[in-house]
Amino acid sequence: MGNIKDINNKIESAVVNSYNKIEDTVARSYQKIEDKFVDTFLRNDDETIEEAKARVKKEQEKLESQNNSASAAIKLSKEINEKYVK
Repeated sequence: MGNIKDINNKIESAVVNSYNKIEDTVARSYQKIEDKFVDTFLRNDDETIEEAKARVKKEQEKLESQNNSASAAIKLSKEINEKYVK
């Protein structure tokens, strides 16, 4: 019975190690593609790629906040209309 456990542990280890290698390769490849995209389309002349990513993230958060505020205002307007305008 111990022999089967040893074999299973070796298989498990091989599968986990293979998965981790694939995951690392995919993550590195994605990072390279993302960096190239930011460099080509989003980076200003005086920015590093990291600075451009931070700027874009900040701009995205600002837009999401504005959209949430606008959605809240629209919802409030609809509630007021439904309650008071007939």
